[in-house]
Amino acid sequence: MLNSNLKLNQRLFSDSVEQIPIRKGFGEGLLAAGEMDKNVVGLCADLTESTQMHLFKNKFPERFVEIGVAEQNLATVASGMAAMGKIPFITSYAMFSPGRNWEQIRTTICYNNRPVKIAGSHAGISVGPDGGTHQAIEDIAIMRTLPRMVVISPCDAIEARKATVAAAQNGTPVYIRLAREKTPVITTEETPFEIGKAQIFFESKNPETTIIVTGALVYKALLVAKKLEEEEGIGLIVVNLSTIKPLDKETILSAVKRAPKVVTVEEHQVFGGMGSAVAEMLAENFPAPQEFVGVKDKFGQSGTPDELLEHYGLGVAHIKEAVKKVLSR
Repeated sequence: MLNSNLKLNQRLFSDSVEQIPIRKGFGEGLLAAGEMDKNVVGLCADLTESTQMHLFKNKFPERFVEIGVAEQNLATVASGMAAMGKIPFITSYAMFSPGRNWEQIRTTICYNNRPVKIAGSHAGISVGPDGGTHQAIEDIAIMRTLPRMVVISPCDAIEARKATVAAAQNGTPVYIRLAREKTPVITTEETPFEIGKAQIFFESKNPETTIIVTGALVYKALLVAKKLEEEEGIGLIVVNLSTIKPLDKETILSAVKRAPKVVTVEEHQVFGGMGSAVAEMLAENFPAPQEFVGVKDKFGQSGTPDELLEHYGLGVAHIKEAVKKVLSR
């Protein structure tokens, strides 16, 4: 059942559940952060409306800089502003930032420990018709390897807003991964959020398997848990891993020790992503059988979001299959 302590959306499993793009939560969060702190500034690579930075731009035009299609400059200018006491947020599509400017993020931001916040929008294959060139499914891997970089992948628009406000206050480089499409609203205003803290969204009475999931696929994992519990009597724990780095070892280990078969689910390559981070930690602390749901060493392609999620094995049926497979091990 859903964790009542987290005050999740009670309409979550209803056909009428509200759906909002996760990126919209970022835009609202940046506006709120700007209202709280005059040092918050916004820089964009000519995609203000797509990334939802236009909300900040319209309210604080004197604190906004349009860099243009120059993602490497986007990172370096932000680093310089951070050195002068500002809290810069930079936005583009994730394929271009951090995809195109990774070296500048590494050297001018992380190496110098500048508190620049990188919002990578339109991440994952659910960008759909934009095609493989615009589908960032390697970004978690390249960002979590950077020293000092925090990596956040919110599960819905409300969590994205809270994550953005929290990022403005944490004093370190941060990468926030944002999906383009509308996704069901899972959390509420009362649901707690803390950078570095995972949350158990669902737990059966006698769990056998732990699903660890991040980002826009959290909803699908919850559907799987509910269906398997009700229809087949399979007990699960679902962990929302909104912060991929630093990893919440305590919560993950607590869940896995109770349900020691693991399935990780992400809209990302299975190599180097969230599942790899979990596997690395478990190998060192509590080895457990694990199945990986993610993109299997392929590039994306054009299609509708739902078509692509199914084609690349990220749908509800595929998560169910992974649960049954790991239970047989």
